[in-house]
Amino acid sequence: MCLAVPGKIVEVTEGDPLLRSAKVSFAGVVKQVSLTCTPEAKLGDYVLVHVGVAISTIDPQEAAETFKYLKAMGELDGLDPAQMEASPP
Repeated sequence: MCLAVPGKIVEVTEGDPLLRSAKVSFAGVVKQVSLTCTPEAKLGDYVLVHVGVAISTIDPQEAAETFKYLKAMGELDGLDPAQMEASPP
């Protein structure tokens, strides 16, 4: 089974649409992600990321709900709670 995880775009690197990327925060852990499949994604948006590629944009409430489930499953253990967003804007 494959899993896509929501993250918030905190910085976008513009340029060639095929090379466009962003820094995405996953409950405080920031990773570089390709935006090739989500040309509409912009700073502050939430995206679903699978193997380093944003595959769709999602609603902030949906992202918050997913983080709630991940936390309940213990998948966010070890992360700094001060960096986690309880309810995304």
